[in-house]
Amino acid sequence: MPSIHARLLLLVALATCGGDTPAGPEPPAAIGLQEVASGLQFPVLVTAPPGDTSRLFVVEKRGVIRLIRNGALQPTPFLDMRGKVSTGSEQGLLGLAFHLNYAANGVFVIDYTDTQGDTRVATMKVSSNPDIADPASEQVFLSVDQPFANHNGGHVTFGPLGYLFIGLGDGGSGGDPGNRAQSLNQLLGKLLRYAVDDQGRASLPESNPFVGQAGTRGEIWSYGLRNPWRFSFDRVTGDLYVGDVGQDRIEEIDVVPADKGGGRGANFGWRIMEGSSCYSPSTGCDVSGKLLPTLEYSHADGCSVTGGHVYRGRAIPTLAGQYFYGDYCQGWIRSFRYVNGAATERRERTELAPTGQITSFGEDASGELYVTTAGGKVFRIVGK
Repeated sequence: MPSIHARLLLLVALATCGGDTPAGPEPPAAIGLQEVASGLQFPVLVTAPPGDTSRLFVVEKRGVIRLIRNGALQPTPFLDMRGKVSTGSEQGLLGLAFHLNYAANGVFVIDYTDTQGDTRVATMKVSSNPDIADPASEQVFLSVDQPFANHNGGHVTFGPLGYLFIGLGDGGSGGDPGNRAQSLNQLLGKLLRYAVDDQGRASLPESNPFVGQAGTRGEIWSYGLRNPWRFSFDRVTGDLYVGDVGQDRIEEIDVVPADKGGGRGANFGWRIMEGSSCYSPSTGCDVSGKLLPTLEYSHADGCSVTGGHVYRGRAIPTLAGQYFYGDYCQGWIRSFRYVNGAATERRERTELAPTGQITSFGEDASGELYVTTAGGKVFRIVGK
């Protein structure tokens, strides 16, 4: 969800960064989109508990989590937080993640902006009814003041070794006026990492990169992000993929292999860099120590990246290992395969053409991929 602020662009040649347009001929149309649900109100996420192949959970920005059971949208919400959630600008109920041991402990995590517009991350438990959450069980373990109404981040997911990762934007406005993303004593503009136990209690892992260092926050896993609108871990390799929304010129996808730390202590560059370019050429920039994009595209091609997932389902074996992402404004979907530090097999997926703005991608328990749109629909990527 982009900001509108003019700035100059200084190009830096990088062998690992892609250009604006996918290369290579378009493959034969072997996949398509199948509508799963409609009539939702601005869905921003679809997910499922581990091992639960009969249900999908859809997060609506307004503060409601809807349930799809065996392909049918249920009338009763799993959770309704409309009295506690602000919904202006980029605010709302923005994230949901189920504990890896959810089948036994019923613990899940939500990320939302409260009525004052500030970020709250909390654990919660399911009620005695498996299709309804227990709102009284909420335990807020992270509160972050938001100086502006945009760039809240909001994505949460359980990643390698069962740790919880939380994405926070730089606090909003434009150009990160507080230089928060580069500051290690602030949480904004970061990926954070927590441990969550079977009782829903969150704690700080001692193995986080900045634990015990003076002037830093131990919750930080990675920094230098503008607004990570959806990040994910490849469920086979553990590689980290981040879709980071740009300022006025460049959108980017960052990939960090698991065997190179999976983002541990990584600096993604903002606001020193926008994509692979200096954000402010008048002051220059030093790219040393910055993790620069695996792929980027200009605003001639879109305006706000929507990060996705690597396909690891079984229904379409030819897609295995391909990462799918989109653009919120232009509504296109593309894919690539990450090989030896580069985005290869880049494809324009014109056969995947939902009507409207792409708000998110998601995975079910089997690794099949889904797409949500601002117009209230959920689609599954299927073979033809």
